[in-house]
Amino acid sequence: MMAGNLFVVDLTYIADLSKIDALLEPHRTFLKSGYDRGVFLASGPKEPRTGGVILARADNRAELKKLIDQDPFKQEGVAEYRITEFNPVMKAENALL
Repeated sequence: MMAGNLFVVDLTYIADLSKIDALLEPHRTFLKSGYDRGVFLASGPKEPRTGGVILARADNRAELKKLIDQDPFKQEGVAEYRITEFNPVMKAENALL
C-alpha cells in the first residue's frame, strides 16, 4: 500500500449552477495541480449535479485542508466541503491504493 491516509472530500454546491459553471475551468486547473502533486486519486461531479467528490491521499487532514483551501470553489464560497478520513481494510486486487 502506498504511504498516506485516504480521504473522501464531499463538495456540496451552495450557489446557483451558473456561478459553479463560471468557476469550472479554474476549479479543474486546481484539481490538475492536486493530481500532479499525487494527492488526488479520482474526482467527479455527483449525480444529480449537487456537488462533487474527490478521493485523496495525504499525510494528514491538515495538509489536505490546506490544499482544499486553494480551490476556487472554496475561495469564492460556492461550495461547502466535508472531509472524511477512512481506512480501507479491503481493496480490489489491482487497486492502486
